[in-house]
Amino acid sequence: MTVTKPFAVLTLLVLAAGLSACGDKQEASAPAANIAAGKDIPPPAGKQWSDVVAITPEMGVAMGNAQAPAKLIEYGSYTCSHCADFTAEAAEPLRKMVNSGRLSYEYRSFLRDPYDLMMALLARCGGADPFFPLTEQLFANQKDFFAKAQAIDPKFTESAVKQPPEQRFVTLAGPTGLLDFVKQRGISEDKAKQCLADAKTADALVNKAQEGGKQYTITGTPTFILNGAVVEGAASWELLRPKLSEAGL
Repeated sequence: MTVTKPFAVLTLLVLAAGLSACGDKQEASAPAANIAAGKDIPPPAGKQWSDVVAITPEMGVAMGNAQAPAKLIEYGSYTCSHCADFTAEAAEPLRKMVNSGRLSYEYRSFLRDPYDLMMALLARCGGADPFFPLTEQLFANQKDFFAKAQAIDPKFTESAVKQPPEQRFVTLAGPTGLLDFVKQRGISEDKAKQCLADAKTADALVNKAQEGGKQYTITGTPTFILNGAVVEGAASWELLRPKLSEAGL
């Protein structure tokens, strides 16, 4: 499992809200104005655009019209408190915008620590369709996961990371309550363990996070990309919403 080397640059235990990669400012050119102005685009028969969900080649999960004139990407982290705050405020308004057919929204994991990777693996364990509801619930319960993770004996963690790759994340997930959490939401314990042991997906998530970080010079989460440009100074829904309005949404 080749995620071992990337993990050398990830923090194992520090899960405090003030992590350096959470909430830093981004600076970039502003997206073009009114790119999404115009009439709503009808969804497929019997669906809303927010029901159209797919895993992307960048290992993100996209919601909405793939041909939407405005394409919003969030690089987020399951262990970032700013990302949790954003999701709590923005999930429903973003769905409404996505349902217009004029905006697509993609979530990509910008991994900061092994717990982040574990949640990223579990969030996609049921496939694309339940990804966004499960992601929202993971963020809503973030503080509880933090408390449990911070209570873990460091010796337990040291022992767990020395286990074979297919076992270490299963072991680490146990005391956090993550296995029980996803089980209550329709993902069996066996399936969850299978996802946590999925070396190929873990590798891909780590590699794509690193590629995205380099491509967009990401220094903090959440970071938003609108039609290929980093949205400047928009690490919260309060700040992002006016930028989307300028784009015609």
